[in-house]
Amino acid sequence: MLKKHHEFLLSMFLIGDIIIISSSWLAAYYLRFSSLWWNENDANLLSHDYFLLLIASLFLFPFIFKNMGLYKPRRTSTIFAEEFDVLKASSLALLILISASYLLKKDSYSRLVFLYFSIFSVFFIALERFILRELLRFFRSKGYNVRRVLIIGAGELGERVAKKINDSSWTGLVISGFLDDSIDIGTSIQGATVLGKIRDINKITKELDIDQVFIALPAKSYEKTTYVVEKLSDEVITVRIVPDIYHAVTLYGGIEEFNGLPLINLTDSRMYGWNVIVKRIADVAFSLLALALLSPLMLTIALIIKLTTGGPVIFSQKRYGLDGREIKVYKFRSMTVCEDGPHVPQARRGDARITRFGSFLRCLSLDELPQFINVLQGRMSVVGPRPHAVAHNEEYRKLVKSYMLRHKVKPGITGWAQVNGWRGETDTLNKMEKRVEYDLYYIENWSPWLDIKIVWLTIWKGFIHKHAY
Repeated sequence: MLKKHHEFLLSMFLIGDIIIISSSWLAAYYLRFSSLWWNENDANLLSHDYFLLLIASLFLFPFIFKNMGLYKPRRTSTIFAEEFDVLKASSLALLILISASYLLKKDSYSRLVFLYFSIFSVFFIALERFILRELLRFFRSKGYNVRRVLIIGAGELGERVAKKINDSSWTGLVISGFLDDSIDIGTSIQGATVLGKIRDINKITKELDIDQVFIALPAKSYEKTTYVVEKLSDEVITVRIVPDIYHAVTLYGGIEEFNGLPLINLTDSRMYGWNVIVKRIADVAFSLLALALLSPLMLTIALIIKLTTGGPVIFSQKRYGLDGREIKVYKFRSMTVCEDGPHVPQARRGDARITRFGSFLRCLSLDELPQFINVLQGRMSVVGPRPHAVAHNEEYRKLVKSYMLRHKVKPGITGWAQVNGWRGETDTLNKMEKRVEYDLYYIENWSPWLDIKIVWLTIWKGFIHKHAY
């Protein structure tokens, strides 16, 4: 339902952005070159080059805006927050545009055109969003495009529905009240009132001219749900049932359609279609670059390990990868032993198994560098939940709720939990629970920009940590 409203708003903003970007580019070009000293012999060349850059802008700006959340419902954010996001997204798109023109070695582009364009585009896109949202608020305040909603069930589920509707005021849905058999009439919930009992359904819908009914009853009240549906079967009212399974939705849950059959996803991830391709391309590109830059360091580390311990340079350990399948993960050997099996003790501070050079490697997280090879093999990603030894997986999957959902995506060399401080030894159950909590947040909220943010945070503060030992 929200998708229908969202698609309409998205179309409005997208069309407006395209018009503004085109107009701003043409205005900037005209202001720069409509002067007496412009050489008209260069007109065709300049026009052609600038036209190509305009076409690139019409794809680049919407792409950046979409990935920075400017085409998502701004349910509770202020207009100032949105305008600031417009500034950030436009600045990033403009920076990419300028960089592209520089890499193409096009000396014909004018810096004044870029300056004028940036001023015009940011100002008018921000103004466009302000005007459109104010128009929507104005028309809805006058009663246009408003849909009156009656919620059946004023319990926990009904209250949750009411909060979601209140947080999504841009949809034009307005709660007229609740009907419930177990809560007193007159009780106020989320700013709306319990108006009567469920048997009053036909009377209330007619009196209040209800447009939509949300049935938010617990699963045990199936008979009441059937009763409401039957009572409204001859009414021109949209009826929606909110399934009482919210407590079971653990990861990127949602409703989809399979060949006309509605399905409810309790656990899913965003890693499908183009998302998989984009992430894989980024993984391969970043890993090749990292291996090329770090190869002298990695060769030096390998030589020191061989000279100081005489044992194998690489430690290979079985861990769980995508979909819980076993993979081999590579590390520089930092211990005197290569333990793998049903019982693997976690590394502790002052652990006697850690070599002197190994302690240095682990302190700077340099022992993880061979995992860029795992990324090239397709077993891991640069960013994702950190893989644990199989023995630790089998232990914690029984203790931590939703633990195995970490494996809905490929494990990573670094992750959201690690850059937020949840790394190292998990000597208490709470530490592992927090790590899982951050891992699941990453899976639910994945985007290329979140990956870039995590890599950036890893570079600046992720290598050295008090729990890296």
